[in-house]
Amino acid sequence: MSIPIATARAALLAATLLTPLSMAAAAPPSPARPAASAAMMAHGVPNAVFTLRTGISQGKMVYIGKGGAIDGQVHPTLTAHKGDIVQITLINGEGAEHDLTVPDMHVVSQRVNGPGASSTLTFTAGNIGSFPYFCTIPGHRQAGMQSLIQVVPATPKEADKGVSIVRDPADMPPPVGERGPMTVRYDLEAIERVGRLADDTTYDFWTFNGKIPGPMLRVHVGDSVELHLKNAENSVMMHSIDLHAVSGPGGGAVLTQVGPGETKSFIFKALHPGLFVYHCATPMVSAHISNGMYGMILVEPVGGLPPVDNEFYVMQGELFTAEPNGHTGLQEFSFDKPMDERPEYFTFNGAVGPLTTEHPLHARAGDHVRIYFGVGGPNFTSSFHVIGTLFDRVYANGSLESPSLAGVQTISVPPGGSAIVDLTVPVPGKYIIVGHALTRMEKGLVGALIVDGKPRPDIFRANDNPNAKVHASP
Repeated sequence: MSIPIATARAALLAATLLTPLSMAAAAPPSPARPAASAAMMAHGVPNAVFTLRTGISQGKMVYIGKGGAIDGQVHPTLTAHKGDIVQITLINGEGAEHDLTVPDMHVVSQRVNGPGASSTLTFTAGNIGSFPYFCTIPGHRQAGMQSLIQVVPATPKEADKGVSIVRDPADMPPPVGERGPMTVRYDLEAIERVGRLADDTTYDFWTFNGKIPGPMLRVHVGDSVELHLKNAENSVMMHSIDLHAVSGPGGGAVLTQVGPGETKSFIFKALHPGLFVYHCATPMVSAHISNGMYGMILVEPVGGLPPVDNEFYVMQGELFTAEPNGHTGLQEFSFDKPMDERPEYFTFNGAVGPLTTEHPLHARAGDHVRIYFGVGGPNFTSSFHVIGTLFDRVYANGSLESPSLAGVQTISVPPGGSAIVDLTVPVPGKYIIVGHALTRMEKGLVGALIVDGKPRPDIFRANDNPNAKVHASP
């Protein structure tokens, strides 16, 4: 699917805003890559990704596999399934001019001239068979610089079943407690993976550390935070991170635009206590957020927060699939639906209903429960509500510098915003967690808090004598 003009303009604007001043003088554009046949150009996320490096072996110029099953192989055979979107990146390893063509697929790379130069081509493996790839520079193929792409029948793959990308809401670091400011290091990795969206439905998620949301980061006000962001070597996209707790351009995004295999880091001081969202800020920003690249950082105040029995971490998100809600199989991202703000799915912690089956929240009757709630978005406000109880205390907007609220039924949380809610549930049972725009339950936005314990008929019970006369107080 081609990107609409409005989307392209938005991405260009975002890229401009994220460019550091030191990078304002851009390098001259590289020569245009020869166009591939429109019939063979791939639209979607590549799922058969290869990297080849040029080099010298036994006195001859060769292609050498880099990474994965072909690592170190000379003139490796590249294997893909019919229907795969194939991506081949060619890196110049020894300085001589080279390229790579797959004539049967009607694609040819840009020429790479000089050590480290690279070019990438992408195509759909439309037919079964063996197809040569080779260098078109005169004499190079004749000297042996060639091999094969083997396209085999499509078969079910383990990844197609979908791994769980859902972060357990109980996956929380311990409280920071009483201490002074210190330097804290966090290592995050951008990981692209096919995961389970719903029963028999998968999606190519983009994540921080393989789960949605990304890990909860927990620091103390005044801490210096050293954050390292790595982009996995098998990633297709560039990624970054913008933390709303950061006081600095782009929230860190201008310093962490990382390509596949790269790592960048920066240091910031946590100046304000509160619960803050972080997310990827690489254009198209809304696509990176929707695909799962969001999380939160808790900056504890001096003295910490009041202790509770249970802490949970929940975030709301939206997914814009090309096919309607309920379609099975691997789903693709739609570039049109985000522009119209038409999500097919609303999720808690990345998927449809995982907080009711895979990872429901658990507590005992009378426990003091705290939920750190945020909205990744990218677009929709949440009306966060737990059916059957009230919030004893709410830190609205994630602020720990403002007075808290008491006795709150529902709290509004905007995209990129958060709230901390404390509650005590004296009566055992199953309490449904929702956004109170309740039609979103039909699109996946539902969870459960399961409370064990002894019944409390003094608070809640069935009426065993509904016909009895009731004497109302005057």
